Amino acid sequence: MLAARLAGCGRLLRAALAGPASLHCSARRLRGARVAVVLSGCGVYDGTEIHEASAILVHLSRGGAEVQMYAPDIPQMHVIDHSKGQPAEAESRNVLVESARIARGKITDLAKLTTKDHDAVIFPGGFGAAKNLSTFAVDGKDCKVNGEVERVLKEFHKAGKPIGLCCISPVLAAKVLSGAEVTVGHEEEEGGKWPYAGTAGAIKALGGKHCVKEVTEAHVDVNNKMVTTPAFMCETELHHIFDGIGAMVKGVLKLTGK
Repeated sequence: MLAARLAGCGRLLRAALAGPASLHCSARRLRGARVAVVLSGCGVYDGTEIHEASAILVHLSRGGAEVQMYAPDIPQMHVIDHSKGQPAEAESRNVLVESARIARGKITDLAKLTTKDHDAVIFPGGFGAAKNLSTFAVDGKDCKVNGEVERVLKEFHKAGKPIGLCCISPVLAAKVLSGAEVTVGHEEEEGGKWPYAGTAGAIKALGGKHCVKEVTEAHVDVNNKMVTTPAFMCETELHHIFDGIGAMVKGVLKLTGK
């Protein structure tokens, strides 16, 4: 018995002298999915919807993902005074600089985002998706999508890597990827519960297929590896939006296979 104990101590001592790798050689750590999150500024009316971005980051963290945030280095379409809901005529801001507020400073130019570095990409909503990442807010079905945003969507799609979008951002995919199946919730306003229901018609006009979903649900387009959820397209309690975004993130992570 004493000899066995001494032998065991000897093994531990040799492992300690050899370094940490020897002590943990049998404990293989599984790496989580590497997910890029594309922001469009900071603030619902002229940038990224902050609650949506936060919910995405919380659910990605819970899912064990490695996250890197990106934004295009371009001027915002305009600046909204969120206390008044009106344009601040004398102000101008940069999308990358404003997005850094949400990213706690850890933000990268969207031009540097590549599929080889990531397993999936997610786009939060907010009017920034319709004003800064595209011209949808002004041009509707005739909108143009920012060149880097279009590149990223097409490259991830071609690589067969999942794409997540919420709120208004599914219009980006509907415009860029022919035949994309997405949801922005319901197709009727229903007394104000779905104030942006008309977006479903615009998605169809863009060549996409719209699928009706509840705010707590996500739609999975298996063929295109795309997952979408309504989020703030619905007037409801915050926890319902949080749950729907969770369903979207879970769907994206599942499609990565990690």
